[in-house]
Amino acid sequence: MNFQGKNAVVTGGANGIGLAISRSIAAAGGSVWIFDLASENPVEAARSIGAQACIADVTDRQSLERAFDNAVVPDIVAVNAGISGLASLTETPPALWNRTLAVNLTGAFDTVQVAAARMKPRRQGSIVLTASTNSFDGEADLIAYNASKAGLLGILHTAANELGPYGIRINAVCPGLIRTRLTASSFSNPAVLSEYFKHIALGRGGEPEEVAQAVMFLASDLASYITGTTLVVDGGQMAAKFGTWGQATDRFDEQRWTRDV
Repeated sequence: MNFQGKNAVVTGGANGIGLAISRSIAAAGGSVWIFDLASENPVEAARSIGAQACIADVTDRQSLERAFDNAVVPDIVAVNAGISGLASLTETPPALWNRTLAVNLTGAFDTVQVAAARMKPRRQGSIVLTASTNSFDGEADLIAYNASKAGLLGILHTAANELGPYGIRINAVCPGLIRTRLTASSFSNPAVLSEYFKHIALGRGGEPEEVAQAVMFLASDLASYITGTTLVVDGGQMAAKFGTWGQATDRFDEQRWTRDV
């Protein structure tokens, strides 16, 4: 995939999946702008991959507008900023609910709206949302996160309908369990992984770079006739409803399941 001559904005681009997206597009020749909170050190992250940075808070519309004004008009926007927090339905405090939706859903809407206004006069461009497999299921203790990620699909479908006449495509990736700062506690606990990975056809978790490659495909000209769709990046978890692993010949090595031939 060649991104020479393409300008890309990545929100939440200083860490995790966002940094992998930023790094991958930059390595493919794209000019990348990382938008992130000052606390995430976006300037340092950008410098490390030959990109540029703007301090931006997706929950602050004026901050987002300023960042887009300071950057070039994007050809590609990766709407990636997101947070999560654990709490059961009855114990979810209003602050957790409001903050999660402010970042994951309202922040995504504002990013898409601000970006689209700048992209429409050029009648071209690609937007990729980082949704989740939780856009489709009801994993316990994540009601705010699940609701926010499900809401992204409403933005996706509506925006695809309205932006298509202007040559702007919008799609979403839906990652499963990916090794990031947010999932570090799970990846460091073999007992948790053993049970969780039983339900993933490939028997392991994903890496941020594997999500980045999916984002790059959807953002690239290779996906020129694809809009309004989701690309699930979950190692087959959504397909393996009743689990894949557990036969007598299966073994877990603390990071992945394997099976003898």
